[in-house]
Amino acid sequence: MIKEAIILAGGFGTRLQPIVADLPKSMALINGRPFLEYLLDYAILQGIGKVVLSVGYKRDLIINHFGDQYKSVDIDYAIEEEPLGTGGGIRLAFWKVTGKRAIILNGDSIFRVDYRDMVSHHLKTRADATLALRKMDNTGRYGRVVIGRNNRIVGFIEKGEKTGPGFINGGVYVIEKDFLMEPGFRGRFSIENECFGLLFKESKFFGYPSEGYFLDIGIPDDYKKAGHEFAQFTD
Repeated sequence: MIKEAIILAGGFGTRLQPIVADLPKSMALINGRPFLEYLLDYAILQGIGKVVLSVGYKRDLIINHFGDQYKSVDIDYAIEEEPLGTGGGIRLAFWKVTGKRAIILNGDSIFRVDYRDMVSHHLKTRADATLALRKMDNTGRYGRVVIGRNNRIVGFIEKGEKTGPGFINGGVYVIEKDFLMEPGFRGRFSIENECFGLLFKESKFFGYPSEGYFLDIGIPDDYKKAGHEFAQFTD
């Protein structure tokens, strides 16, 4: 079982500015608690013992709140002096990971998948990366992930290009450290567009469909929804 996770916690939260104070998205308050605490609580429940937070924008708010320990999980920080994109942020954080792979989480969405089972599938397929996928009635807002035999990823459809039911990228990944530390990945890049979207034909990217609870707080309507729905979480 993987014991290390990376959380992308440096988002600006531009779309939430009308209803949220000037905070990183991951620190937006839900029922009086930063969103990031909910992510960490679930990571602990799933057996994670160390989390590397990839931080940039207003990082002192995050560092001062969490320090080097949150409940039973050790906290470390990968500090972006300038925005590196999702891919660059993950790669920077991998320098703090001691194992061969890590769970990666977006800091502005929660997807309560079974980490242990997802990692098991990742290892069985010898994947470079495994993406947790959530089925949606309408994928237009998110874009779509197309899977083929044995859930191997065979394509991506950009957001807004096609509506209707399908699988979306749920923002939870298992990624091999050696894969992302290759020299071709340097500087600022998007994990979604400049890694997954470009390399799915030549690399081994697999989907992991899950019906676990999913919510992206990146827009005001869903942020407000979180206040009601997160009351069910006691961990």
